[in-house]
Amino acid sequence: MNIAPYSEDQTDALQEVANIAMGQAGDSLARIMGHFVELSVPRIRLVTVQDLVATVSEMVGAKEDVAAVRQAFYNQLRGEAIVVIKQSGADELAELMDYEDEVDSEAEEELLLEVANLLVGAIINGISETLEAELGFSAPSLMTTGAPLERVLTPDKLTWSHALLVEVHLCIEGHKFKSHLLLFMAEESIDALRGILDNFIDDL
Repeated sequence: MNIAPYSEDQTDALQEVANIAMGQAGDSLARIMGHFVELSVPRIRLVTVQDLVATVSEMVGAKEDVAAVRQAFYNQLRGEAIVVIKQSGADELAELMDYEDEVDSEAEEELLLEVANLLVGAIINGISETLEAELGFSAPSLMTTGAPLERVLTPDKLTWSHALLVEVHLCIEGHKFKSHLLLFMAEESIDALRGILDNFIDDL
């Protein structure tokens, strides 16, 4: 299957929309952690299932084990969001969020799910509001903790051959917390988003 790439105007518009939405996500995370959250410029790639692991590994640079949480989103656009957190940063979450109880595996999972849900909710709502697109999202589910990135991304379990990938890197200065938010939209949503972006550009 050949998927036509987005035009320069469409790519610029999507990057700006993602930037606005991630700014909202960063602000939400900063409020609960009490620290300034640094955000990267969103990166947008059209990926095939075969080059998925290599592409994301290049973005994440994950030689360290990671924790990962996924959430699906649906309605006018369908896909999934995966929040990947370096394990050293995941281990620091309790301190950053002033969690006073004993941090066992159950507490660690709750913290990971809370952070991921906050980030994904903020970016999906931000995209929905900016593009005036109806979007919903599922509850978060833990994929793994303390595992290599290759175990998170398993191409043989994916149902798509091509996907649009939007990636943003978040970190907290002076701390180990580093996270990558990965948004994947499969084939049918790539064209749907193309039309939504054209309408957005026309309304500017």
